[in-house]
Amino acid sequence: MKNDLEQIDLLVDFFDFSINEQCHEYDECDALQAFINKEKPVLNAEYKLDYINNETARNVLCEVAENRRFSTLILPLDLDDTFRFACSGE
Repeated sequence: MKNDLEQIDLLVDFFDFSINEQCHEYDECDALQAFINKEKPVLNAEYKLDYINNETARNVLCEVAENRRFSTLILPLDLDDTFRFACSGE
């Protein structure tokens, strides 16, 4: 399931995992917890410049992501593989 926060409660049982973009930036991660509660992974990508350029902000993001048990990548918006920061998660 990708970026369909409004239907998570209805559809979580029909998907094996969730892919989401920018739930941290837009404060939408709570909705994805339904997947974690069902032992299903949440794969998240973030593109915010602050996470890219500010190591402290990136570390805070990764701590929150790991506590939520989200697998989070910080990527360039162009998805051109010029860099990649990974938060480990579960």
